[in-house]
Amino acid sequence: MAKAAVKAAGQKKQENALLYDLKHNKFLLLMLVPGILFFVVFAYIPLIGIVIAFQDFSAAKGILGSPFVGFENFRFFLGSRDSFRVTFNTLFLNALFISTSMIVSIAIALMLSEVNNKWFKKGAQSLVILPHFISWAVIGLLAEAILSSDTGFINRTLVGLGLPQISFYKDAGLWPGILTFLNLWQGAGFGSIVYLAAITGIDQEIFEAARIDGASKLQSIRYITLPLLRTTAVLLLIMLMGKIFNGNFSMVYALVGSNTLLYPTTDIIDTYVYRQLMELGDLGMSSAVALYQSVLGFIMVNIANRITRKLSPESAIF
Repeated sequence: MAKAAVKAAGQKKQENALLYDLKHNKFLLLMLVPGILFFVVFAYIPLIGIVIAFQDFSAAKGILGSPFVGFENFRFFLGSRDSFRVTFNTLFLNALFISTSMIVSIAIALMLSEVNNKWFKKGAQSLVILPHFISWAVIGLLAEAILSSDTGFINRTLVGLGLPQISFYKDAGLWPGILTFLNLWQGAGFGSIVYLAAITGIDQEIFEAARIDGASKLQSIRYITLPLLRTTAVLLLIMLMGKIFNGNFSMVYALVGSNTLLYPTTDIIDTYVYRQLMELGDLGMSSAVALYQSVLGFIMVNIANRITRKLSPESAIF
């Protein structure tokens, strides 16, 4: 009875708060309308297309006319011999990207926060952010110029030193490291913006008190900055968990393309589906795989958030 009374009181309080907002904050709520319409039009209405994953879809017949085939499209992917390999590659590469990007982005943010010269700090920040605005197609051409067996900079240097060449485009084992390095070069600087903003928002009096107590720079970073960055890092990590089954198609396709020798370690779900769509033109199968990725991503977000809520409740999203 007591629990029911508390619950009823809580619901009544929420209703009163909503009525208060509707009465006194009409114009602020009106500003939400464009954002709500955006998500309704581009996020919720397209959910109707999920039905394509369960159809033998034909563009001529449309959603209403295409025959329902149940889980056949899922069996096509999950029953293939490549499904485990591409799923593992997607998870493995994303785990590498997320972990290394987070560590390097925090490190860049910490270094930039310790720079006192205003102009040098702005210049350094611009330089580390710049690679984010270079397309993967251009990066792919640069990588080929550096890694190519015949004309690549690295192999020409090795030949000049009398050392054997490295066949980068024939050795699949090298590419998880290459992709991780290029992902860091392209995105870690841009990712540091969020952490740098969080560091800037820390009350400077805390650092002053630490200096008065004799704390060094490293001790201030270890015992003040990093603990206060934990909430931001965990929040970003939880959100990234939602995309851990979605590979970076533009990066992998621009760097690897159709090189079958590199597929054992670089072929991800997105590139696999792209090839199947180009070869078979089966929209139903590609929609099924997209739904498979989304559902697993949703599950991963909930698992990560639940673990976070138990270990550090203030860092959880919900």
